[in-house]
Amino acid sequence: MLAVTAHDHVPAGPVAVLANPTAGRGRHRGLLPRLLDRLADAGRPVRLLEATGPAEAEAACHAAVAEGAGALVAVGGDGTVHRAVQAVAGTAVPFGPVPAGTGNDFAVDTGFPADPLDAVEVIAGALRAGRSRPVDLARVAGVDGADRWYGAVLAAGFDAIVNERANRMRWPRGPRRYDLAILVELARLRPRRYRLTLDGVTHELDAVLVAVGNAASYGGGMRICPDADPTDGLLDVVVGGRFDRLTLMRVKPRIYQGTHVTHPLVRTFRARTVEVDAAGITTYVDGERALELPVRISAVPAALRLLR
Repeated sequence: MLAVTAHDHVPAGPVAVLANPTAGRGRHRGLLPRLLDRLADAGRPVRLLEATGPAEAEAACHAAVAEGAGALVAVGGDGTVHRAVQAVAGTAVPFGPVPAGTGNDFAVDTGFPADPLDAVEVIAGALRAGRSRPVDLARVAGVDGADRWYGAVLAAGFDAIVNERANRMRWPRGPRRYDLAILVELARLRPRRYRLTLDGVTHELDAVLVAVGNAASYGGGMRICPDADPTDGLLDVVVGGRFDRLTLMRVKPRIYQGTHVTHPLVRTFRARTVEVDAAGITTYVDGERALELPVRISAVPAALRLLR
């Protein structure tokens, strides 16, 4: 449960809606008119943003906020939410995630119902009441000055490596590509040397899994950072050490319940700032490709206002 304070103010202006029709392999595509109608019942004009890809979607959200949107709603999975959050983080414009993807970790971890229609009712109720609630975000910065906001988890270990492999593959299409990428990277599995600096204290260690969570889950319900609280102003760091292939495959199913953190090769930390460095790894945040290591991650309290 989120221990947060409601604020009775939502800026004037229309509700901008970013919708990803391909989220969740399109299974909620037919719901969009009903979702828009329920948002309109809150008494605000509703504007559906137009975008044909992730970059356009993010740009459309930034433009909507700059043009005076009173709120932003994202209909889709964690990738869609991630694009929208870039536009409202650190602003007074509140945000509502409608979970309609294959991975809806940020929405569920911050208290929204998993059903899209139920979630939009919560958002519409908050709009009618003029209510928003603060939640933390994490901000990741690279050495070149680039940075990204994220709400759920940064992956910088085996899962990030698998994602990078899958994104480079052109065959097969669909979920089988990810499965094949797992098999390829399992065959190549080896611990890597990491340098973690947590609030100024440096640790050198060998690891297979490294995750930095603002919230608990990634990958559609895998509770990689099970004790992470997106309202405590801190980041949870989970490190899986020198796993061999068999041990990793045995531990991975336990991540769904969050019980992997009791394994003797798993270490957990908590910090306000986290620096991560290792050779040859590109990070993924909220399931989206982000920055190459090294990176610096900062917890930013109350960086986002949620329509709850």
